[in-house]
Amino acid sequence: MEPKERILFKAEELFMQYGIRSVSMDDIANSLGMSKKTLYQYFSDKDELVEGVVDGHINEIEVDCLNCRKDATDAIHEIFITMERIMEEFSNMNPMLLYDLEKFHFKAYQRFREHKDKFLLQIIRNNIEWGIKDELYRSEVNVDVMSKYRIESMMIPFNVAVFPPGKYNLASTSELIIENFTYGLATIKGHKLIQKYNDQRKKNLLYEENKK
Repeated sequence: MEPKERILFKAEELFMQYGIRSVSMDDIANSLGMSKKTLYQYFSDKDELVEGVVDGHINEIEVDCLNCRKDATDAIHEIFITMERIMEEFSNMNPMLLYDLEKFHFKAYQRFREHKDKFLLQIIRNNIEWGIKDELYRSEVNVDVMSKYRIESMMIPFNVAVFPPGKYNLASTSELIIENFTYGLATIKGHKLIQKYNDQRKKNLLYEENKK
């Protein structure tokens, strides 16, 4: 791995675990076993490093989202595949991450907002339209309103004033919100499919637990 890639990888790992504000350039350099001088050869300041991490992470998410659609057999299946990825990612994410990004790294936060409000919104819109076409979601659903509702509800678990990290788990809270949203969209046919995927998921989780 090239030095710049190593720096980005380690910085992302530390930001995900501790949040952005509490991780200094010194912490990143020390974790890599390199001097701060070497670190600054690749990134002029912490802002530039945060922007690099955010760009890389967004690229990964976008590839992941497209793969979820490709791997899914129907719209509800796509949500369950996506939920698995979200649970995996959020279980290792400090909820302060987005707060730190918004408060202290404006340019990187704007990049995230653009990704959320354009790419992710379109992914959600496509999923709702797919579900309506297959009669898994209600035909009277307002696609525009519900797409925007879903994209904003995605941000709620990161509100540390509403869901303090010591009391609420980011991954579990996100899972509950996604599941509730999907049930709200679904027809009776869709409800049965949600139950089917939920049962499969529980069996898979039980199998994984028994393997440990």
